[in-house]
Amino acid sequence: MSDGQGPAGRLFAAAKQLLKSLVGIGETRLRLLVLELEEERARLVSLLLVIGLCLILLLLGLVVLVLLVVVVFWDSHRLLALVACSLALLGAGLGCGLWARRLARRPSLLKGTLRHLATDRELLESGGDAHEPR
Repeated sequence: MSDGQGPAGRLFAAAKQLLKSLVGIGETRLRLLVLELEEERARLVSLLLVIGLCLILLLLGLVVLVLLVVVVFWDSHRLLALVACSLALLGAGLGCGLWARRLARRPSLLKGTLRHLATDRELLESGGDAHEPR
């Protein structure tokens, strides 16, 4: 006992160090949580923009399709232009819809935070032997 502390002093120092480590880990995980929430917000905004574009293109496609039905009984070459326009707009709208569906199905909410918390739990359960340096 060259440091001059008794058992109670060493216990208090160890508890203080443990609390300091837990606060540090909690702060790191909280920062990761905030970062992932910001990324999720940005993904949601882009998803809403894609969905809005999809709806606009589908609406325009339907308008052109209605015009096609009206004009179908007129002369011959107007149909080709209307069919091409309506197919292009409807195809772009459906493409945006598929893109939006793919973005919406991507699981990304708090993936990193959950992975790190699982690692922390495993380290605590194993006694912290496999702790990697930071």
